[in-house]
Amino acid sequence: MITKNQRLGGILLTVVILLLIPAVAMQFSEEVNWTLSDFVIAAVLLFGTGLSCELVLRNVRRSRSRLLICGLILAALFLIWVELAVGLFGSPFAGS
Repeated sequence: MITKNQRLGGILLTVVILLLIPAVAMQFSEEVNWTLSDFVIAAVLLFGTGLSCELVLRNVRRSRSRLLICGLILAALFLIWVELAVGLFGSPFAGS
C-alpha cells in the first residue's frame, strides 16, 4: 500500500521528470526556448495541481466525487496551460 507521504514524493518526482522534457529538448532544438520563469510557472502549475488532487484524495470519501473534482482540477490546468502557451482566449493573463 502506498502511503500518503510516498504519494507526495511521487508528485514531486513526476513534476521534475515532466520539467526535464523541455530542459533536454532545449539542448537539441532551437524551437524549444524556455526561460527560467517558464520553468517556475510550469512547476507551480504542475505541483499545485498534484497537491490539489492529493488534497481531494485525502479528504473526499466518495470515489465518484473524487474523480469529478480531480477531473475539474485537471481541466483547469489544461485551460491555464493552453492560455499561457498560445493565448487561445486572448486574455491579459497570457500577455495579449
